[in-house]
Amino acid sequence: MVTAVVAGAVPPPPSKTKAVPIATTPPPTARRRHLLVAFTAAFALPTATALAAAPRFAEIPASGGVKALDLREGSGEVPADGDQVAIHYYGRLAAKQGWRFDSTYDHKDETGDPMPFVFTVGSGKVIPGIEAAVKSMRVGGLRRVIIPPSQGYQNTSQEPIPPNFFDRQRLFTTIFNPTRLANGEGSTLGTLIFDIELIGIRQHS
Repeated sequence: MVTAVVAGAVPPPPSKTKAVPIATTPPPTARRRHLLVAFTAAFALPTATALAAAPRFAEIPASGGVKALDLREGSGEVPADGDQVAIHYYGRLAAKQGWRFDSTYDHKDETGDPMPFVFTVGSGKVIPGIEAAVKSMRVGGLRRVIIPPSQGYQNTSQEPIPPNFFDRQRLFTTIFNPTRLANGEGSTLGTLIFDIELIGIRQHS
């Protein structure tokens, strides 16, 4: 179920680890420009002709309701359980009109370059919706996913966790708002929208 667009949160940030990807995409600045252009194009008001030809979100099989729209097809490897993957993402909360609660492009290393988010596929440490999206992508691909609450944050320790305390606080206090949950709003509060770019895989040996 998709509604408006996302917000809120809590715990201290995890340490960031840099991956050594097998395959990479263009330089960070070029990737970011592409992502911003794709974002703008996807939300522009369509004409009748464009609307008829516009790509549509499709549910990822066995994902629990995660819907995906491929903004760019990748040409590299597809990750498997046990592989370490590196991704860039924009995370937004539907319940806060698309509020962007986190972006790896804001996480800089000592040289000022954006730091990707790195995790092991199948580890269970990240929210299920991101795992479902990444497992069917190829390196170099860019995908927008709509993640229902059941496949999003179930607690405040699941990754990715926004490193900024106030962003974490806002994210999690929105998703786990007891009053709104008691009013039956649980099906909308935790809906997430992620733009995910798979930039590298370190295959499990």
